[in-house]
Amino acid sequence: MSIETTATGEAAVLAQLGGMLRELLAEYGLDDVEITMDTTFHDDLELESVDLVALSGQLREHYGDRVNFATFIAERDLDEIIALTVGELVRYVVASLRASA
Repeated sequence: MSIETTATGEAAVLAQLGGMLRELLAEYGLDDVEITMDTTFHDDLELESVDLVALSGQLREHYGDRVNFATFIAERDLDEIIALTVGELVRYVVASLRASA
C-alpha cells in the first residue's frame, strides 16, 4: 500500500490537520489544545479569517491542488463557516484525496 493510500484515512488527515492547526495556534500560545473531529474553528480554536487563509496555504502546500480549501469555504454561508468543525474539513480532505487518486 502506498503512502498516498494510507494518508487518505480520516485519522491520518486529522493528525496532519491537527499539526497544521497547532502551528497556527502556537503564535497565540494555544498549541497544546486538543483537536478532535468535533472541534470548531471559531468557538473552540477562535480562528479568525486570516487564520483560515493561512490554513488554506498550509493545505495547498501539503496536498497541492488536490484539496481546494477556497472551494470548500465558498460553498458555505457565514453561519456554516462559523459552525465549521475540524471533522467537516477532514472529511472534505479525505474525499478530495480519494477523488484525485
